[in-house]
Amino acid sequence: MGEINRVILIVLDSVGVGYLPDADRFGDKGSNTLGHIAQAVEGLSLPNLQRLGIGNIIDIKGVSPVGKPWGAYGKMGEMNHEKATTSGHWEIAGLILRKRFPTYPKGFPDEVIKAFSKAIGRGILGNKKASGTVIIEEYAKEHLQTGKPIVYTSADSVFQIAAHEEVIPVERLYEFCKIAKKILIGKYCVERVIARPFTGEPGHLKRTHRRKDFSVLPPEDTLLDRFKEKGYSVIGIGKIGDIFAGRGLTEEIHTKGNMDGVDKTILAMKEKNKGLIFTNLVDFDTLYGHRNNPKGYAFALESFDARLPQIVANLREDDLLILTADHGCDPTFPGTDHTREYVPLLVYGQRTEGGINLGTRETFADIAQTIAELFELEPFKIGKSFKKEILK
Repeated sequence: MGEINRVILIVLDSVGVGYLPDADRFGDKGSNTLGHIAQAVEGLSLPNLQRLGIGNIIDIKGVSPVGKPWGAYGKMGEMNHEKATTSGHWEIAGLILRKRFPTYPKGFPDEVIKAFSKAIGRGILGNKKASGTVIIEEYAKEHLQTGKPIVYTSADSVFQIAAHEEVIPVERLYEFCKIAKKILIGKYCVERVIARPFTGEPGHLKRTHRRKDFSVLPPEDTLLDRFKEKGYSVIGIGKIGDIFAGRGLTEEIHTKGNMDGVDKTILAMKEKNKGLIFTNLVDFDTLYGHRNNPKGYAFALESFDARLPQIVANLREDDLLILTADHGCDPTFPGTDHTREYVPLLVYGQRTEGGINLGTRETFADIAQTIAELFELEPFKIGKSFKKEILK
């Protein structure tokens, strides 16, 4: 199996590091999530990520490059023609989509909405592309009066259903999502159906952590499947279980925000397991990127950085830590959608070399290919392993 017995793979959701060459096709030329946040707050303080080498990847105000980082560092481009959560995570796990999921910038077709309304026994509100926080405020009063769920989408391939927890109980909202998922098949097959529960009164509404994503099944094996088939533990923390529709996991742990995600990752690291701990920290994206809040995003980055020493302290000698992202979501960029960006790559462990520049990788799948080689799993069709570059 080699010299590594466990990988802790943490996705800092939406922490992009500069626009990709094809970003103009997505309207994202000029985006740079991490770089622009640092400029907006007049400098970030990320001493622990800095030691690992994040300041050696791109220019970040307040985070200068270091002579010899503790970790190997680089950035990765996305081979999938997307800028979405599911496609990004699937590519990290070695899967490239054969075709793009459909998007609905003008709302969903009448036949989809009519079928959904009939199945749930009531009409809907919205049916348009919108920011989640904006649309729930727009329709909250009518929603509270009528009990109709709020349906909306984004630039991503998603069918989102928002409802007040006292109007449509969360479990019932999840049932609505399952109904929508059965309707959205064939040419209408979206990447995810998302439950968006909220509480409060109009003008003071708050989305809760009981959000749930209902993703399509990966069409091919991923890194998670190959680990599980070999008898290793595969622990998904945060949104991972939702993103992979539960497939390939031996344990699924849900979280309430970034810090809870870090806590549960550390708890999993303390267990005697071998294989993969795969964590998604979503607050960067949902609370700050989509809400155009660079100050909040900066605080979240610095809060994670402050917890990084605890993660490092719990690494075993035969562990490998990988930090990356799944796309960008530049809070300073026009609009509230994801942005088409490179993502960071930081790799650290006691059995790896520090100060290695891994350069610009062609695909997120280089992570899957590297891990597959480390554990002698079946190699993937795409991706280039950096095992030989990082091991001592």
